[in-house]
Amino acid sequence: MASVKKMIIKESEKEIKKLLKESNPFIGQRLRVLLILKQNEEKGISKREVAKLAGVDPNSVQNWRTLYINTGIEGLMKHHKTGFKPSVFSAIDHQKLETKLNDPQNGLQGYVELKAWLEKESDKVFNYNTLLYYCIRNFKSSVKVARKSHVKKDENQVNNFKKTSDESAKK
Repeated sequence: MASVKKMIIKESEKEIKKLLKESNPFIGQRLRVLLILKQNEEKGISKREVAKLAGVDPNSVQNWRTLYINTGIEGLMKHHKTGFKPSVFSAIDHQKLETKLNDPQNGLQGYVELKAWLEKESDKVFNYNTLLYYCIRNFKSSVKVARKSHVKKDENQVNNFKKTSDESAKK
């Protein structure tokens, strides 16, 4: 069995606790591990025990310990997460989709036609599922929606039908 790796931590417990209060949860785990290592600096502690106390994976403890040895507290406090991916749809594409989906006379039968229309309008290629979930998330659209009326319905014929049906109903 491997021996316990002893390491010297330059920062005091008070400094680490202060940094822990000011940090976000992502960095907080690393600082909790560093605090446990500082508290057991004299006798040493195995990475498995530290992982059990901090509630993290032993491999993470090993990586963070090595990172601290190589780069110090500054390297431990940095993370290289970039955040969310940028949207595939630009603001112009979003506006086009919004007007098309909110237009009652749009004549689209489904998301396949919407995808083809948007690709023709914007000269970009979109994944079907990306478009589907984007429309559901941003416009609360659904795959199958019953229309109140036919897209190609002529309003003049409707008015004439209503006039003749009212006359026949009166007789």
